[in-house]
Amino acid sequence: MSGWIAIAGLGPGREDLVTPEVTAMLAEATDVIGYIPYVARVAPRDGLTLHPTDNRVELDRALHALQLAAQGARVVVVSSGDPGVFAMASAVFEALEKHAEFGDTDIRVLPGITAMLAAAARAGAPLGHDFCAINLSDNLKPWSMVEHRLRLAAQADFAMAFYNPRSKSRPHQFAKTLEILLEECGPDRLITFARAVSTPEEALNTVTLGEATYEMADMRTVVLVGNSATRRVGRYVYTPRSAE
Repeated sequence: MSGWIAIAGLGPGREDLVTPEVTAMLAEATDVIGYIPYVARVAPRDGLTLHPTDNRVELDRALHALQLAAQGARVVVVSSGDPGVFAMASAVFEALEKHAEFGDTDIRVLPGITAMLAAAARAGAPLGHDFCAINLSDNLKPWSMVEHRLRLAAQADFAMAFYNPRSKSRPHQFAKTLEILLEECGPDRLITFARAVSTPEEALNTVTLGEATYEMADMRTVVLVGNSATRRVGRYVYTPRSAE
């Protein structure tokens, strides 16, 4: 029996935002591997083994998937959002690079709807022109790198999407982020806090940088910052595509 790995994005939260392609792969799977809350979104059934693991063991999780596929299993590695955006796709390929014996594994990456795109759609079109995405967590890279990239992105006048802005172990880094943004962008720049988009706990709040406080974000929040042309129209926020 020939095994395979599908690296799947489960979208931002609502079940109808999971793509049909991902649903079909889950129906074929013998094993599902992922972070505990993401695996919990997959319904158990006969013939399916669920492998929930902690958030800080991405490479171990990826290696486990490669090992199972080599034994003939049909493995779906699940992430939220899109698996290629701060998620498991890169971890699987890193494990593949380190373990040449699995080089012939059939690996498919299945796109999903990212949290930043779901949040932007709720707000209007704040990412309508050039934008970048930055993970504000320093678990896998030094804070100095986060700060450097943040400052350059602001100076380049990108709209920006921030993942993992603030956690209990990093309560003050988002405050520093806001300080940098104020220095580089000024107090009138629009910033949107989109929490738990597409779930019953969804909350959306757009303010100016001068009004923003670090308490407005947590780990379930995606933060969207406009560029210098981003504006409001009614209750919506959008960034025009034309340079003015």
